[in-house]
Amino acid sequence: MTELESALPRNRILTRLQRDIPFLLVAAVVVAVDQITKYIVRSNVALGEAVPHEGILRIVHVTNTGAAFGMLQGQTLFLTITTLFGLFAIVLYYIYPPMDHGILRIALGLQLGGAIGNLSDRIRVGEVTDFIDFRYWPAFNVADSAISVGVATIVGFLILSDIVWQQKKTEDSNSSA
Repeated sequence: MTELESALPRNRILTRLQRDIPFLLVAAVVVAVDQITKYIVRSNVALGEAVPHEGILRIVHVTNTGAAFGMLQGQTLFLTITTLFGLFAIVLYYIYPPMDHGILRIALGLQLGGAIGNLSDRIRVGEVTDFIDFRYWPAFNVADSAISVGVATIVGFLILSDIVWQQKKTEDSNSSA
């Protein structure tokens, strides 16, 4: 085996690590920040208490045994199983190409971290701790935010990609005519 042949697998591994580290790092940071903030709220704010009592943005200690917006209350087993399927889908979309762009990998990292953060709560305590309260919107947490930003990023990216593709297609047909 030549020196070049032995270096090729090492280069592929380094390239793969450069590709994977941001995805994994984003997911890990989301899980860490989510779990730390939930711990701080559970330790310092009584269940049902809000700090401050008035204002647009409050920290409120509430729990949720359901999904977003209080749907599916008490369906912890169902939500745990669907979250596991969701985690599998995120990893599958990450591994296979349509999500090969760096922005999409970061968005999937946000979703993965958020899903793991809320799944951790469901498994450990049987409910998810929510604490960010804008008064006129259901309370949510860091994991919920990460999932929402990840989904919005993917949707935005796909819409913008389609617009750019349509413009390029129009330009190509105009230049060939």
